[in-house]
Amino acid sequence: MKLTTKGRYAVTAMLDLALHGGQGPVTLADISVRQEISLSYLEQLFSRLRRRQLVTSIRGPGGGYRLNRGASDIYIADVVDAVSESLDTTRCGNKGDCQNGEKCLTHHLWSDLSDQIHQFLSEISLGDLMERHEIRLVADRQNRRQIDGDSDTINTERLNDQAPA
Repeated sequence: MKLTTKGRYAVTAMLDLALHGGQGPVTLADISVRQEISLSYLEQLFSRLRRRQLVTSIRGPGGGYRLNRGASDIYIADVVDAVSESLDTTRCGNKGDCQNGEKCLTHHLWSDLSDQIHQFLSEISLGDLMERHEIRLVADRQNRRQIDGDSDTINTERLNDQAPA
């Protein structure tokens, strides 16, 4: 099972938005700098998140994005599902054609594991993550770096080279 960059970055960006949304709309540019995710990649992810009504965009000066509902009401599985991320652990994409067009011996095992992972992520909200001490420490460090303008801490080469999904 592999959660790809798309799912990981969507969760990271949504958590960043949840952490900073109390101060008003959050720009994708700010998320991009804090999380070292390319702006164009974030634009693609937030387009999907907006379509699934997880975020709302605010236009104009002082605009950006806001969560469309409370952080405690947005679950990690919602975010992963919104960006069409598969949590499937089967070889066949859960189609049941893994061995010459038929189910393999362990198909149900891997299918059940996929269900367990999705259930696990369905029980963790952005609000739950925001309450975790270690997440607050990381967010505080990122905020200090952004305020200090310490460009040495941001890998701008990585920001520019990320390929959109």
